[in-house]
Amino acid sequence: MKKAQAAMEFLMTYGWAILVVLLAIAALAYFGVLNPGKYLPSSCTLGTGLGCVEFKVDSFSNNVTLVIQNGMGQDLNSINISVGGDCDGSTAGDGTLTDGEKEVFNINCGSTLVLDSKFKEDITIQYLSENDISRSIKGTLSTRVE
Repeated sequence: MKKAQAAMEFLMTYGWAILVVLLAIAALAYFGVLNPGKYLPSSCTLGTGLGCVEFKVDSFSNNVTLVIQNGMGQDLNSINISVGGDCDGSTAGDGTLTDGEKEVFNINCGSTLVLDSKFKEDITIQYLSENDISRSIKGTLSTRVE
C-alpha cells in the first residue's frame, strides 16, 4: 500500500506542475504575448524594375497608399494598380511613369480596414511599355493597418 501511495503522490505532483504550466501558456496567449502577427515585418515587394519606396494602409480613409519608382529603363504608360480583391485599381496623375520618376498611388479599398490588423495582399501593376505592349507585374504588400 505504501508503494501505491508514493506512486500516486508522485503523479499528482507532476500533474499539478503540468497544469500550472498550461495555465501560464493560456494566460500568455489570451493577453496577446504569443501572437506572432504582432511582430509582422512590414514589406512591399514588386517585380524587377519597379520599387515600392513607401507604403501605408490607412483605416481612417480605407486607402492603400503606395509610392512607386520606375527603374525599368523605359517610360510606362496607362498604369493601373490593384491591391488584393477588395481594393479598386488606381491610375495616378497623367497615367505615365517616366524612367526614374516616383509617383504616389492611392488605392481605395471597399471593405473597412480594421486598425492594427494584419494586412497581406497581392499587388498587380498593369501598364503599357514604350512599344504599346501590355505588361503585368505582381508583388506583395505585408504590413499592419494604421
